[in-house]
Amino acid sequence: MPRSEHDPAQPSSVPRSATSPSGAPDAPSTPFPGEDAVLYRERLWPPFWVWFVCIGVVAGLLVVFAPINMTAGVVVFVILAALVVFALARSAATIVVTPTVLQVGRAQIERRYLGEVAGFSGEDARIQRGMELNARAYQCIRGWVDPVVTVQIIDANDPTPYWITSTRHPQQLAEALTSVPHPAA
Repeated sequence: MPRSEHDPAQPSSVPRSATSPSGAPDAPSTPFPGEDAVLYRERLWPPFWVWFVCIGVVAGLLVVFAPINMTAGVVVFVILAALVVFALARSAATIVVTPTVLQVGRAQIERRYLGEVAGFSGEDARIQRGMELNARAYQCIRGWVDPVVTVQIIDANDPTPYWITSTRHPQQLAEALTSVPHPAA
């Protein structure tokens, strides 16, 4: 399937422009001041079945409240459905790699502090999320995404040995983190 520019689940290797359609300078298009290129971007959206199951569970409350009061059941359904949609949208972490920064979820680190990068799929990913997982590692793991990437942290002042994140494209994320040299500080 061809990659769509507008598909948030697909990684992006297209640099972002810092100008508006009129050609006037715009605010920076990335959350990092001074950055003009996003080397990789991925949003870890829950799959369709997770949305379907969650809304189905909330719909079950409509069935519980309907015999008591249909209006109350509909109100509870609407409120809880909105909360579930909000919670699922908030749980969809974003992975962004720029020439100087790696952001995974709400955490970010300068790339100069990154060491060895490795991508894992299948049984190897399960082992990394389980038996090999260091409790001090920063984790951004989503149960609906099997592959993971580990990124060693080489900052002597940081007790975190590595970051581990779920990703649908472990090889592309690993390439984005290792292919472009990051500037020395």
